[in-house]
Amino acid sequence: MTRTTQFDQAAELLGPAYTIVDLPGRTPEGVGECFASRLPVGDVSALDRPLGAGEPEGSRAAAVAVEVFCPPPVGTLLAVHHKAAYELHLEHVRERQALATTSFVEELLAQRPDVPVVLMGDLNAGPDAASMRFLTGRQSLAGTSVRYEDAWEAVHGDAPGHTFTPRNPLVRAGEMPLERGRRIDHVMTRSTAHGPPLDVADCRLVFDRPVDGIWASDHFGVLADLRRAGHPPGEWA
Repeated sequence: MTRTTQFDQAAELLGPAYTIVDLPGRTPEGVGECFASRLPVGDVSALDRPLGAGEPEGSRAAAVAVEVFCPPPVGTLLAVHHKAAYELHLEHVRERQALATTSFVEELLAQRPDVPVVLMGDLNAGPDAASMRFLTGRQSLAGTSVRYEDAWEAVHGDAPGHTFTPRNPLVRAGEMPLERGRRIDHVMTRSTAHGPPLDVADCRLVFDRPVDGIWASDHFGVLADLRRAGHPPGEWA
């Protein structure tokens, strides 16, 4: 979205009821990603660092983590918006970015490990990509492993759920005219040893059809309804 002093696209679309937090890495024209919450927010932490020598120019690890105060029984959670390289041939960069973001999250949780975490964003990677396999606990990277539950998969299993698809004419008209369709936008919840503290009640695509001939974006959105588990993971009911 474009966010400048002259034009704030996010604020215009969402209105004053939302708190908007920018991710690092906006272009000089003010184009970039942002996180928005209609619930009260607390601390905001940002990850923004170059990946280092040997990577394409400008490659960075970037994310924001926002403390969100949800009503009971969910309570306080940490909402993490992760940014990933879009280039098709740069999965190794997305691996390093995923490693950086999950390490960033673990550092934030050091003093409060029981706070639920929701990680989301246009991760530019399908479920079988190495970065996604790492995030969902199917493989380790650099001797590190984590496990986040994929909300779409929890409800729909292996159903495609493409969020970037030629069914949307903006995709065909864009910079990837030969796109075949992928599920690259995700909502995930962090697991501890016995599973995530948040259950997925429902997950569905949104903005996946035009209104009066107008498409909201070249991506479809993912809407996940989350709730507390029946009892805390690691304990008997």
